[in-house]
Amino acid sequence: MRQLFVDLGLPLCALLAALVLFGGFVAVGGVDPLEMVTLLFRGAFGDWFSWQNTLQRAAPLMLTALCVALPARAGLIVIGGEGALVLGGLACAALPLLMPLPSGLPGIVLACLTGALAGALWIMLAGALRQWRGINETISSLLLAYIAIGLFKHLVEGPLRDPGSLNKPSTPALAESLRIGGIGGSDVHWGLVIGVIACMLLGLLLRSTTWGFAIRVTGGNPRAAQLVGLPVSGLVLLACGLGGACAGLAGAIEVAAIHTSANASLIVGYGYAGILVAFIARHHPLAIIPVAILFGGFGAAGSLLQRRLGLPDASVLVLQGIAFVLILASEALRDVRWHSLWQRLRGPARPAPHHGSEGRPA
Repeated sequence: MRQLFVDLGLPLCALLAALVLFGGFVAVGGVDPLEMVTLLFRGAFGDWFSWQNTLQRAAPLMLTALCVALPARAGLIVIGGEGALVLGGLACAALPLLMPLPSGLPGIVLACLTGALAGALWIMLAGALRQWRGINETISSLLLAYIAIGLFKHLVEGPLRDPGSLNKPSTPALAESLRIGGIGGSDVHWGLVIGVIACMLLGLLLRSTTWGFAIRVTGGNPRAAQLVGLPVSGLVLLACGLGGACAGLAGAIEVAAIHTSANASLIVGYGYAGILVAFIARHHPLAIIPVAILFGGFGAAGSLLQRRLGLPDASVLVLQGIAFVLILASEALRDVRWHSLWQRLRGPARPAPHHGSEGRPA
């Protein structure tokens, strides 16, 4: 019970503190903090239009958060999901240019799987550098993300550029038969369903399979995992590959469902926001779903804050940054022995009086 309180209470307290600090930040600019908070949640969850924007943004956040969460369960801190996402989107857009694809669902599946493969290989590279060259995966994955974005821009603005995209370099648009539509005619595309299913399946994998148990053992104590004969390097690459595949799939879905081509609009920071989602969810795939919806809502509310309060649309990034710092800071409180701390604050306990045989104090 105590562990559940700590796992839920600390992130919630950190989020509330982030809202308070962000309220103080906007108050300096002459904005009413209470009105800001009201509009923030109204823009995220106030009506069906707001919910559609929220769920549309939540879909890639679920998948990029898995890119952080799965390697983390194997003991790695990978923060290069943005690179896997843009390469996944590029692979999805480029595949029809390299080979003819069947129309309809088979072609969509092939394009999305190609994006997932590109993301998997890119994040596996960070895991391989960690296992066989001893390079810190946090640094290497971040640097690889910058390389991926540079490669993306080079190909989109150069060899793969559509001659018809004048002011905004893009690859040729996907055929109508290769695009992912909305659910029931809404603006919420099927990527949301894919994201939820991915979180559920990978949560089941980690909890109920021997591979998942082995990955968790590897993340808990790699030396002990080696002593009992577990293939640590293979498990690390598996976790990185699955996480990278999720981020690459997020990029492919964004191209097939939203942008219809690979262009600079794909680089909006979903990979970096996924880091925050994963840490708040404590790297649990099932917990990623509600957290991604919450932060998708914050992103969707940015335009309402801009229209009603005159705040920049990117002001929600400040909120996300404050929340990320406070979430990391709250981790330092996780191992505090609260009962012992409370006893020390109260001071030494008074000794109980000694009673005689007749019940009177001696």
